Amino acid sequence: MLKKNADNSYEIDLIALFKALWKRIWIIIVSAIVVGAAFFAYSKARITPKYSASTMLYVNNGGTIDVKSYKISASDLSTAQSLVSTYLVILTSRTCLNEVIAEAGLNYSYEALVSMISASAVDETEIFRVTVTSTSAEEAKLIANTIADVLPEKISDIVDGSSVRVVDYAVTNNTRISPNYSRYAIIGAVVGAVVSVILIIIVQLADDIIHNDEYITETYPDLPLLATIPDLTTHNKNAYSYGPKNKIARGYEDSYRSAVSDEKFSAKKEA
Repeated sequence: MLKKNADNSYEIDLIALFKALWKRIWIIIVSAIVVGAAFFAYSKARITPKYSASTMLYVNNGGTIDVKSYKISASDLSTAQSLVSTYLVILTSRTCLNEVIAEAGLNYSYEALVSMISASAVDETEIFRVTVTSTSAEEAKLIANTIADVLPEKISDIVDGSSVRVVDYAVTNNTRISPNYSRYAIIGAVVGAVVSVILIIIVQLADDIIHNDEYITETYPDLPLLATIPDLTTHNKNAYSYGPKNKIARGYEDSYRSAVSDEKFSAKKEA
Protein backbone atom coordinates (compact mmCIF):
# COMPACT_ATOMS: atom_id res chain seq x y z
CA MET A 1 0.00 0.00 0.00
CA LEU A 2 2.88 2.35 0.85
CA LYS A 3 5.57 1.88 -1.80
CA LYS A 4 9.03 3.36 -1.59
CA ASN A 5 10.48 4.39 -4.94
CA ALA A 6 14.11 4.42 -5.99
CA ASP A 7 14.37 8.18 -5.39
CA ASN A 8 13.30 7.67 -1.74
CA SER A 9 9.84 9.05 -2.45
CA TYR A 10 6.72 7.19 -1.35
CA GLU A 11 3.72 6.18 -3.41
CA ILE A 12 0.33 5.36 -1.88
CA ASP A 13 -2.02 2.92 -3.55
CA LEU A 14 -5.32 4.79 -3.24
CA ILE A 15 -7.35 1.89 -4.62
CA ALA A 16 -5.97 -0.49 -2.00
CA LEU A 17 -6.54 2.17 0.66
CA PHE A 18 -10.15 2.61 -0.42
CA LYS A 19 -10.66 -1.16 -0.34
CA ALA A 20 -9.26 -1.26 3.19
CA LEU A 21 -11.68 1.49 4.26
CA TRP A 22 -14.60 -0.26 2.59
CA LYS A 23 -13.67 -3.53 4.26
CA ARG A 24 -13.83 -1.80 7.64
CA ILE A 25 -16.85 0.37 6.87
CA TRP A 26 -18.65 -1.13 9.86
CA ILE A 27 -16.01 0.36 12.17
CA ILE A 28 -16.61 3.81 10.66
CA ILE A 29 -20.39 3.47 11.02
CA VAL A 30 -20.21 2.24 14.61
CA SER A 31 -17.77 5.02 15.53
CA ALA A 32 -20.06 7.65 14.00
CA ILE A 33 -23.09 6.30 15.89
CA VAL A 34 -21.29 6.00 19.24
CA VAL A 35 -19.60 9.41 19.15
CA GLY A 36 -22.74 11.08 17.78
CA ALA A 37 -24.79 9.59 20.62
CA ALA A 38 -22.15 10.75 23.13
CA PHE A 39 -22.27 14.32 21.81
CA PHE A 40 -26.08 14.27 21.91
CA ALA A 41 -26.13 12.97 25.49
CA TYR A 42 -23.57 15.57 26.58
CA SER A 43 -25.56 18.45 25.07
CA LYS A 44 -28.75 17.10 26.63
CA ALA A 45 -27.32 16.64 30.12
CA ARG A 46 -24.61 19.28 30.50
CA ILE A 47 -25.63 22.34 28.41
CA THR A 48 -28.29 24.60 29.89
CA PRO A 49 -31.08 25.51 27.42
CA LYS A 50 -31.46 29.18 26.52
CA TYR A 51 -34.47 31.20 25.42
CA SER A 52 -34.90 34.61 23.86
CA ALA A 53 -37.43 37.44 23.78
CA SER A 54 -37.47 40.52 21.56
CA THR A 55 -38.99 43.99 21.64
CA MET A 56 -39.10 46.48 18.77
CA LEU A 57 -38.75 50.25 19.04
CA TYR A 58 -39.16 53.10 16.57
CA VAL A 59 -36.75 56.02 16.26
CA ASN A 60 -38.57 59.36 15.97
CA ASN A 61 -36.35 62.29 14.99
CA GLY A 62 -39.11 64.86 14.59
CA GLY A 63 -39.01 64.71 10.78
CA THR A 64 -41.82 65.76 8.52
CA ILE A 65 -43.84 63.77 6.04
CA ASP A 66 -44.16 64.70 2.39
CA VAL A 67 -47.94 64.96 2.00
CA LYS A 68 -47.88 64.75 -1.81
CA SER A 69 -46.01 61.45 -1.94
CA TYR A 70 -47.04 60.09 1.45
CA LYS A 71 -43.42 59.08 2.05
CA ILE A 72 -40.87 60.00 4.66
CA SER A 73 -38.18 62.16 3.13
CA ALA A 74 -34.85 60.51 2.35
CA SER A 75 -32.99 62.86 4.70
CA ASP A 76 -35.33 61.97 7.59
CA LEU A 77 -34.85 58.26 6.92
CA SER A 78 -31.08 58.62 6.75
CA THR A 79 -31.05 60.63 9.97
CA ALA A 80 -33.23 58.08 11.75
CA GLN A 81 -31.02 55.20 10.63
CA SER A 82 -27.91 56.95 11.89
CA LEU A 83 -29.68 57.58 15.22
CA VAL A 84 -30.31 53.85 15.57
CA SER A 85 -26.57 53.27 16.02
CA THR A 86 -26.45 56.04 18.63
CA TYR A 87 -29.40 54.56 20.52
CA LEU A 88 -27.82 51.12 20.53
CA VAL A 89 -24.76 52.59 22.22
CA ILE A 90 -26.96 54.25 24.82
CA LEU A 91 -28.79 50.96 25.35
CA THR A 92 -25.61 49.11 26.33
CA SER A 93 -24.31 51.93 28.54
CA ARG A 94 -23.71 51.19 32.19
CA THR A 95 -26.16 53.87 33.32
CA CYS A 96 -29.03 52.48 31.26
CA LEU A 97 -28.49 48.81 32.12
CA ASN A 98 -27.98 49.50 35.83
CA GLU A 99 -31.39 51.17 35.81
CA VAL A 100 -32.83 48.12 34.02
CA ILE A 101 -31.33 45.85 36.70
CA ALA A 102 -32.86 47.97 39.47
CA GLU A 103 -36.25 48.29 37.75
CA ALA A 104 -36.59 44.54 37.04
CA GLY A 105 -35.05 43.45 40.36
CA LEU A 106 -32.41 41.34 38.67
CA ASN A 107 -29.46 39.69 40.37
CA TYR A 108 -27.03 40.37 37.51
CA SER A 109 -23.97 42.53 37.18
CA TYR A 110 -23.66 45.01 34.34
CA GLU A 111 -21.16 42.78 32.54
CA ALA A 112 -23.45 39.76 32.80
CA LEU A 113 -26.50 41.65 31.54
CA VAL A 114 -24.77 43.32 28.61
CA SER A 115 -23.65 39.89 27.36
CA MET A 116 -27.30 38.79 27.27
CA ILE A 117 -28.46 41.67 25.05
CA SER A 118 -28.16 42.10 21.30
CA ALA A 119 -29.72 44.83 19.14
CA SER A 120 -29.81 45.72 15.46
CA ALA A 121 -31.81 47.72 12.94
CA VAL A 122 -34.67 45.96 11.17
CA ASP A 123 -34.02 45.87 7.41
CA GLU A 124 -32.13 49.20 7.47
CA THR A 125 -35.20 51.07 8.72
CA GLU A 126 -35.65 53.43 11.68
CA ILE A 127 -37.00 50.50 13.68
CA PHE A 128 -34.59 48.45 15.77
CA ARG A 129 -35.02 45.18 17.63
CA VAL A 130 -33.64 44.41 21.08
CA THR A 131 -33.23 40.70 21.85
CA VAL A 132 -32.51 39.28 25.29
CA THR A 133 -31.20 35.74 25.80
CA SER A 134 -31.60 33.97 29.13
CA THR A 135 -31.89 30.52 30.66
CA SER A 136 -35.51 31.39 31.51
CA ALA A 137 -38.13 32.38 28.93
CA GLU A 138 -40.00 34.49 31.49
CA GLU A 139 -36.84 36.29 32.58
CA ALA A 140 -35.93 37.08 28.96
CA LYS A 141 -39.37 38.65 28.44
CA LEU A 142 -39.08 40.63 31.69
CA ILE A 143 -35.70 42.10 30.77
CA ALA A 144 -36.75 42.96 27.21
CA ASN A 145 -39.91 44.75 28.35
CA THR A 146 -38.03 46.58 31.10
CA ILE A 147 -35.59 47.84 28.46
CA ALA A 148 -38.57 48.98 26.35
CA ASP A 149 -39.81 51.01 29.33
CA VAL A 150 -36.47 52.45 30.45
CA LEU A 151 -34.72 53.16 27.14
CA PRO A 152 -37.11 55.79 25.66
CA GLU A 153 -36.88 58.00 28.74
CA LYS A 154 -33.11 57.56 28.93
CA ILE A 155 -32.69 58.53 25.25
CA SER A 156 -34.92 61.61 25.56
CA ASP A 157 -32.75 62.78 28.48
CA ILE A 158 -29.52 62.36 26.47
CA VAL A 159 -30.43 63.20 22.85
CA ASP A 160 -32.29 66.48 22.34
CA GLY A 161 -35.14 66.48 19.85
CA SER A 162 -35.27 62.71 19.49
CA SER A 163 -37.36 60.02 21.09
CA VAL A 164 -38.06 56.30 20.93
CA ARG A 165 -41.48 54.71 20.86
CA VAL A 166 -42.33 51.08 21.53
CA VAL A 167 -43.58 49.24 18.47
CA ASP A 168 -43.99 45.80 20.01
CA TYR A 169 -43.45 44.45 23.52
CA ALA A 170 -41.82 41.07 24.11
CA VAL A 171 -43.86 37.95 24.77
CA THR A 172 -42.90 34.66 26.39
CA ASN A 173 -41.18 32.41 23.86
CA ASN A 174 -40.80 28.84 25.15
CA THR A 175 -38.97 27.71 22.03
CA ARG A 176 -35.40 26.78 22.91
CA ILE A 177 -32.76 28.58 20.82
CA SER A 178 -29.82 26.57 22.14
CA PRO A 179 -28.39 24.02 22.31
CA ASN A 180 -29.28 22.42 18.99
CA TYR A 181 -29.26 18.72 19.89
CA SER A 182 -29.40 17.57 16.27
CA ARG A 183 -26.39 19.72 15.38
CA TYR A 184 -24.39 18.27 18.27
CA ALA A 185 -25.30 14.73 17.19
CA ILE A 186 -24.29 15.42 13.58
CA ILE A 187 -21.00 17.01 14.65
CA GLY A 188 -20.28 14.02 16.89
CA ALA A 189 -21.05 11.57 14.08
CA VAL A 190 -18.73 13.42 11.69
CA VAL A 191 -15.95 13.54 14.30
CA GLY A 192 -16.32 9.81 15.03
CA ALA A 193 -16.26 8.89 11.34
CA VAL A 194 -13.27 11.11 10.54
CA VAL A 195 -11.23 9.86 13.51
CA SER A 196 -11.93 6.22 12.64
CA VAL A 197 -10.98 6.81 8.99
CA ILE A 198 -7.71 8.47 10.04
CA LEU A 199 -6.86 5.60 12.40
CA ILE A 200 -7.61 2.98 9.74
CA ILE A 201 -5.42 4.81 7.22
CA ILE A 202 -2.55 5.08 9.72
CA VAL A 203 -2.78 1.38 10.55
CA GLN A 204 -2.86 0.42 6.87
CA LEU A 205 0.10 2.63 5.95
CA ALA A 206 2.12 1.31 8.89
CA ASP A 207 1.39 -2.30 7.97
CA ASP A 208 4.57 -3.76 6.44
CA ILE A 209 3.48 -7.39 6.53
CA ILE A 210 3.46 -9.29 3.23
CA HIS A 211 -0.09 -10.63 2.92
CA ASN A 212 0.07 -12.08 -0.62
CA ASP A 213 2.34 -12.55 -3.62
CA GLU A 214 0.78 -9.59 -5.42
CA TYR A 215 2.42 -7.25 -2.92
CA ILE A 216 5.87 -8.63 -3.81
CA THR A 217 5.36 -8.46 -7.56
CA GLU A 218 3.98 -4.92 -7.41
CA THR A 219 6.44 -3.56 -4.84
CA TYR A 220 9.55 -5.31 -6.20
CA PRO A 221 8.91 -5.90 -9.91
CA ASP A 222 12.62 -6.51 -10.63
CA LEU A 223 12.84 -9.47 -8.25
CA PRO A 224 11.69 -12.91 -9.49
CA LEU A 225 9.10 -14.76 -7.44
CA LEU A 226 10.51 -18.27 -6.93
CA ALA A 227 7.75 -19.89 -4.88
CA THR A 228 4.73 -19.22 -2.71
CA ILE A 229 3.39 -20.98 0.38
CA PRO A 230 -0.17 -22.21 -0.23
CA ASP A 231 -2.92 -21.35 2.18
CA LEU A 232 -3.43 -24.51 4.25
CA THR A 233 -6.13 -23.19 6.55
CA THR A 234 -9.42 -24.96 7.17
CA HIS A 235 -11.20 -22.65 4.74
CA ASN A 236 -9.01 -23.72 1.84
CA LYS A 237 -10.71 -26.03 -0.63
CA ASN A 238 -7.44 -27.85 -1.30
CA ALA A 239 -7.30 -31.51 -0.37
CA TYR A 240 -4.41 -30.92 2.02
CA SER A 241 -5.23 -29.30 5.33
CA TYR A 242 -3.73 -28.93 8.78
CA GLY A 243 -7.14 -28.50 10.34
CA PRO A 244 -10.18 -30.80 10.29
CA LYS A 245 -10.31 -32.82 7.10
CA ASN A 246 -12.47 -31.46 4.34
CA LYS A 247 -14.65 -33.53 2.04
CA ILE A 248 -11.98 -34.10 -0.60
CA ALA A 249 -9.41 -35.24 1.94
CA ARG A 250 -11.93 -37.57 3.58
CA GLY A 251 -12.79 -38.97 0.14
CA TYR A 252 -9.17 -39.81 -0.59
CA GLU A 253 -8.80 -41.39 2.84
CA ASP A 254 -11.95 -43.48 2.51
CA SER A 255 -10.84 -44.70 -0.93
CA TYR A 256 -7.42 -45.65 0.46
CA ARG A 257 -8.92 -47.56 3.38
CA SER A 258 -11.32 -49.35 1.06
CA ALA A 259 -8.44 -50.40 -1.22
CA VAL A 260 -6.34 -51.62 1.72
CA SER A 261 -9.26 -53.59 3.13
CA ASP A 262 -9.93 -55.25 -0.19
CA GLU A 263 -6.24 -56.19 -0.53
CA LYS A 264 -6.13 -57.71 2.96
CA PHE A 265 -9.35 -59.63 2.29
CA SER A 266 -7.94 -61.06 -0.92
CA ALA A 267 -4.74 -62.10 0.80
CA LYS A 268 -6.61 -63.95 3.53
CA LYS A 269 -8.79 -65.71 0.97
CA GLU A 270 -5.80 -66.96 -0.99
CA ALA A 271 -4.16 -68.19 2.21
